Amino acid sequence: MNTDRGCENFRPRTFARRRVDVFGWIIPGAILALLPKCPMCLAAYIALWSGIGLSFSAATHLRVSLLMLSVGLILFMAATNTRRLIHKLGRYEKIIGRSALC
Repeated sequence: MNTDRGCENFRPRTFARRRVDVFGWIIPGAILALLPKCPMCLAAYIALWSGIGLSFSAATHLRVSLLMLSVGLILFMAATNTRRLIHKLGRYEKIIGRSALC
């Protein structure tokens, strides 16, 4: 008896879910693109935008934290999309009757 019913209950992703996926790629990429290389520049931008003054060490820690968060989010999105692609390929291989591990 085959109890694999995962493909029968498959629902396509909604428009809102696709938008969340796109923004999941755009936001960390924009942070990486706009983040200044110099911690003093980051402190100056924060002081200019918000009026809050940061020390050099606080700006350095904030910059490193933003870098780690952005890279982590991009890696998470890549892993999620890779898993989704592998699942979709496996379902396609099951439909045409070939083994994915030839």
